[in-house]
Amino acid sequence: MLKKVIKEILQASKKYGWVLEPEAKRLLAEAGLKVPEFKWAKNVEEALQFAEKNGYPVVAKIVSGDVIHKSDRGGVIVGINSKPKLEAAFQHLSRLPGFEGIVVEEMLTGVELIAGAKLDYQFGPVILLGMGGTAVEIYKDTSLRMAPIQERDVMSMVTGLKAYPLLKGYRGSEPINFQDLARTLTLFSELVMTLEDHIESIDLNPILCSAEQCVVADARIMLHGKYP
Repeated sequence: MLKKVIKEILQASKKYGWVLEPEAKRLLAEAGLKVPEFKWAKNVEEALQFAEKNGYPVVAKIVSGDVIHKSDRGGVIVGINSKPKLEAAFQHLSRLPGFEGIVVEEMLTGVELIAGAKLDYQFGPVILLGMGGTAVEIYKDTSLRMAPIQERDVMSMVTGLKAYPLLKGYRGSEPINFQDLARTLTLFSELVMTLEDHIESIDLNPILCSAEQCVVADARIMLHGKYP
């Protein structure tokens, strides 16, 4: 059964046909997934207050119902390390179509993974795990399973990736937190099953996985055309 907050987010997102990033992150947090500390800043003062409270560097991203693929439109600015640079970033993003503010959030590091889900009309929800980031279509390194998935399924998916050696520690780098990745993917699977009647697809990209944790840095939730 949908939580009240999740139901309200889906209802408010109908006009876009998808869920804006700050609301998608709020939805994911309600489902128990980790997201960065962030603020949906409607003006530059709110963005500056967040950065002053949480510290630099920060990431700034456009919030717009007209911009789904933010990176393709210059809608993501990373490594902002001062007040003047954040002010300039806000001004740049405010000129993009459909501007409704920005997401300003803490800047995290880690190996970039993608988790996705699509509704297959024959098999139901299908869960994807792969190497993520802006080069996801170049890597094409993914594993698929039908939902729901368990923790043991996650490790099977991970070891099936060509980049598995990178995840378990390569040339002195620390391995990612596989336990937290398994937690993230099983919670994601549960969420997908809950939202099955309301969505067409969900992409969590990137999920930043380090030795400490896995955090969903960006998310896109496309709503089903028949959502009431």
